[in-house]
Amino acid sequence: MSTTPPSPPSSQAGNYDNVAKTLHWIIALAIVLMLALGWIMDDFKGSLKFSAVQLHKSLGITILFLSLGRLGWRLTHHFPTLLKTMTLWERRAASSVHVLFYILIISMPLTGWVMVSASPLNIPTMLYGYIPWPHLPILPTLENKRAIGHFFRGIHGYLAYLMAGLIVLHAGAAWKHHLVNRDDVLLRMAPGFMRQALKKLRGQTP
Repeated sequence: MSTTPPSPPSSQAGNYDNVAKTLHWIIALAIVLMLALGWIMDDFKGSLKFSAVQLHKSLGITILFLSLGRLGWRLTHHFPTLLKTMTLWERRAASSVHVLFYILIISMPLTGWVMVSASPLNIPTMLYGYIPWPHLPILPTLENKRAIGHFFRGIHGYLAYLMAGLIVLHAGAAWKHHLVNRDDVLLRMAPGFMRQALKKLRGQTP
């Protein structure tokens, strides 16, 4: 007598698991806030600027640890495959964007850490105002530190623009799949409360 095999877990059947979803959205929100602070905090003055810079650094280190945790989770757990309805170029584009995101969310905090560590001002970093964070051991001479800081400041800035562009591309593709293709690409990463709202937006019964 034949038996029906058990259904695979949701992470294999089509949806990301709750850990992957949580890390995705926390990291996404932290990146948006960090980018916003990075672009406006130079216009601040005095204690407001100091607090903004400290929060920017705190978010960067938080993103670094969360990103390493997300990468570790991805490497040790089953994740849903790309939808079969996607064309070959869409599959390649999606895979490339995911790889670029991992590179950026890890390299951006690292370049910022190097930049701060090389600053001649030697301002200490206090994560969220409470946790002291060490500087990297940069070459001791002032000229070397200035050169290193200037170099990594440039890289950090370019990576920020690349990250912003990638976010726009990623979000635009997700909405295109949801509203035009009417597939479940966006729904697979959406938490429960968001899934219902997204289905209603598409004219679908929750």
